[in-house]
Amino acid sequence: MSILVTGATGFLGSHIVQRLVDNGEQVIVLVRHTSSLERLARFRERITVCVLDEAVLDRVFASRQVDTIIHCATNYGRRQSDLLEILESNLMLPLKLLQLACRYGVRCFVNADTILDKQVSQYALTKSQFREWLQSYQASLVCVNVALEHFYGAGDDPGKFVSYVVRQLLNGVARIELTAGEQKRDFIHIDDVVSAFQAILAGTAADRPGYYAYQVGTGKTVTIRNCVEMIQHITGATGTYLDFGALPYRDHEVMEPVVDADTLHALGWVPKISLQEGLERMIAEEREMKKS
Repeated sequence: MSILVTGATGFLGSHIVQRLVDNGEQVIVLVRHTSSLERLARFRERITVCVLDEAVLDRVFASRQVDTIIHCATNYGRRQSDLLEILESNLMLPLKLLQLACRYGVRCFVNADTILDKQVSQYALTKSQFREWLQSYQASLVCVNVALEHFYGAGDDPGKFVSYVVRQLLNGVARIELTAGEQKRDFIHIDDVVSAFQAILAGTAADRPGYYAYQVGTGKTVTIRNCVEMIQHITGATGTYLDFGALPYRDHEVMEPVVDADTLHALGWVPKISLQEGLERMIAEEREMKKS
């Protein structure tokens, strides 16, 4: 049996693929012809890489028995992404995969989702739309939706909030413009996120077709301001002025998320990395990456 992963060249997907490979799984990754394989370099010879197009999609499923699809590919709508590009990554691609899953007898479809309200952005709206489609396939597949809180770690994309703040402080910029920072967030380290996916895969191995929803977070929230001040303290970048209140809150800003991790805890999963420890680890690794 094989596990097919989309978004494997991204931060989350590459970490999941590495854990799967380390566990001895047969892994197929779908990549676009423009994707960099840098994050897959360490285990490139242990996975099957397929460049994504319509013909390849059908051949992938026709030539091998795929047991599980893990859909991590996503377009956050940053860098002035076109709406059609967001729709293709977040809605059309996974819909094509759902249809192929039914056609070729795939057992399980795992979707990496967001906790953001659909009104926040086009990204959140398309993720919400696919979640509804995923539910509609529950009579045929084990449909698993994994809503992720704000995960972080060394090497994440520079547009992600924690990565942006860490790198700005490590670069010693004079000033960082921020909102007032009163909104709370549940920040979770990438290693805990990957272990959650591992627990979900193991926990749903014997499940019958249906819709199963999980929320992945630590269960502990801190304000954005406290998180940023913690990062500043760990980096020692006291010369950088944190300009809280320079930016307005975005429309439909969530001030305090509600995370229900009971279904995940029932699988035996608990987060192991505190925010302090996770940020210390991330900052140390980012410093090493900066040197090289």
